[in-house]
Amino acid sequence: MSGGAAPAGGMHIVVVANGEFSQTARLLRVVDGAQVIIAADGGANWLASQGRLPHVLIGDMDSVAPEVLRALEEGECRLLRHARDKDETDTELALLEASALGAGRITVLGALGRRIDHALANVFLLAMPQLAGVEAAIFDGTSYLTLARQSSVVRGQAGDVVSLLPLGGDAEGISTEGLQYPLRDETLSFGLARGVSNALLQPEGRITLRKGMLLVIHTPAHSLEGQGDEPGSAP
Repeated sequence: MSGGAAPAGGMHIVVVANGEFSQTARLLRVVDGAQVIIAADGGANWLASQGRLPHVLIGDMDSVAPEVLRALEEGECRLLRHARDKDETDTELALLEASALGAGRITVLGALGRRIDHALANVFLLAMPQLAGVEAAIFDGTSYLTLARQSSVVRGQAGDVVSLLPLGGDAEGISTEGLQYPLRDETLSFGLARGVSNALLQPEGRITLRKGMLLVIHTPAHSLEGQGDEPGSAP
């Protein structure tokens, strides 16, 4: 099992939430490539089922299985307990902890599925002020979700699907390079689906904007076709 004392510095931290998990081999490659693993409460159950242990377990501990909690208490995992009546979700607390540890890159697994309110809240957490300047992504085993505040680079291969959705209001002054349907100093209006299903024309696409935020959803083509078991690198 992975685990043990967490190193310091600008590291890649994986946060495992208590949602749904698919494409297990892809997810485990992300887990095994991280310097620090943080479980948000019941996310520890999935890790344990895959023979992994987190470095940090955070939350109100109402979803983690008793036997998993006991194993973590007896091991080297750092437990950060919070009251059940709190303003933050367990995943939000995990992201705050990742930021406090100095993460340079954060990948969130298990953020989607089960409850739509939690799934949407987890997507919106990408806009947390504490994540500005951090490469933060949600990965569900098929697609990467990231937030473009001023610019973003999508790395993959020609044919990968790239959707651009304004978050929290209109996104203005958008220009793109390397995408099939280019935008040139244009606006994507909040509530409309114009930015869905664009595509990379080359291994790298660039997006800039002057105002607002864009949710960038990158789905490698071979993930859609069921080919291979490891999507391209995170944007």
